[in-house]
Parts: sequence; C-alpha cells; structure tokens
Amino acid sequence: MMDALSVVTQLRDLASEPQNREVIVQDQGCLPGLVLFLDHKDPQVLFATLQTLRYLAESPRNINTMKNELGMMVSLETLMERTGLTTEITDLAKEVHGVLTARPHRQAFQTPNQQTKTNKPQFFINSSNKKAKSVTLHIQGLDGVDQRGMCEEALLKVKGVISFTFQMALKRCTVRIRADLPTESLATAIASTEVLSAQQVVKNESGKEVLIPLSTSGTKVEENHHLPDYLPEEESPEKDLDRAISRTGAKQDPGGSWLNTAASFLTKTFYW
Repeated sequence: MMDALSVVTQLRDLASEPQNREVIVQDQGCLPGLVLFLDHKDPQVLFATLQTLRYLAESPRNINTMKNELGMMVSLETLMERTGLTTEITDLAKEVHGVLTARPHRQAFQTPNQQTKTNKPQFFINSSNKKAKSVTLHIQGLDGVDQRGMCEEALLKVKGVISFTFQMALKRCTVRIRADLPTESLATAIASTEVLSAQQVVKNESGKEVLIPLSTSGTKVEENHHLPDYLPEEESPEKDLDRAISRTGAKQDPGGSWLNTAASFLTKTFYW
C-alpha cells in the first residue's frame, strides 16, 4: 500500500490541473481523506495537503463543498494555532482558511486570461508554469570539472529537479524544478558535498542582481532512489552557454487513471 505522502502528492499533482479540481472535490473519498491528512504528524504530508486544498479552492464551485466538509474548517483552524509548525505550513493554512471563508463579491467582467492571472495561488513563485519554476544559483567553489560533477550528482538526487544548466564562467547554475520544491532543498543538497555552497541570484527593485543566502539547516531533501537516465535538454534557452541536463520521462500522464488511483488509495487507507 502507498504511504500517506505518496497519496497526497498524487492528489496535489492532479489538483494542479484546473480540469481535475471539480472532479476531485465531487469524489466521495478525496475530501474526507484530505481532512484526515490535516491531522497528520508528518510536516511534508501537511504541507502537500494544504497545497492540494489551495489548488482545489481555485475553483469557485468547490468552495461551499469544501467549507461544509465535516472537520475541514476545524482542522484548518487547529493548524493555524498549532505551535511547532513551520511558517510555510501555518501561512498556507491561513490562506486556505481565508479563501474558504471569504465573502463572495461581484467583480467586473474579466476575460478568461485575466481570471487566470488573478487567481493564481500565492505559492507559485517566479514562474508562469504551474508545474515548474526556474531558479538561478551562484555556487561558491564551482571552479572546475570535478566540482561541477559533484554539483551535478547532488542535484540529480533531489526529487523535483527537472533540469539544470551551468555557466561555469559565472559560477552559476540555472535549475528548473517543480513549483512546490523549496529552493532551500537545492542549497542543502549542494552543501552536502562539503565543498560547494549556493546562494540564489535575484533581481532587486532597480533590476540589479543580488545574492540571497539560502538556509541549509533543518531542510529535508527528498531524494530519488531510482535515478532515470539523463539527456541533454535541446530546448534549453542557455544551451549555447553550457551543457544542460534534464530528466527523461518528466512529463506526467494527465489521464483520469491517476485520479482514480489516488482516490482509491485514499479510500483504502482510511476505510479499511
């Protein structure tokens, strides 16, 4: 049987697709299972559950059903007041609670494109792609081929890394990752080499690039235990600068079979 994290991760990935959200909420097993996950002891399960609920709440038709689901609001309020949780979990619990309790208000007519832009969840950062985002890292110690190989090996082990491209002259690495993967996970993986360290490259309000330190303490990195083959990423915008590496098989099957599998596992997990 799949564990709780695997189940809720599948549901979160399904919920990231707008066409799946109403179907998930209408399923008899999904919402009750998600409510139970809100009491889980594993912070990763909690965060993934809240992300799933935030996706589902993007559909206005889901709000009443979610709000009236037995235990939903009480569990969210408990998380909001619970001590010992990360700020990411607490803030996301408050956000989901706020969306579900917000009073409906009339808006001026918007085109579908405008609605998509205004309804994006707040945990999508620096990316127009709901499944992925790009992060640029300055890597201290990236001085040669050996260090680059160490960095590659560290990044390949991180679950959620899709591809990466090096700019050796600038000691930089542009990493494409899943939208829900914390940037700190990359820094933690790189720091595990005990030779390299990473800072994030961002632009300030004036458009100037600055380096932002990344915490490597207390950040748990979920590893790939069975690594797939890696091939050059032909469509990388920086392929002329240096070699790009990407995972094969990164594209997921959007079919309904995934939804049925996840819902089935939820039901089996809690109603045996």
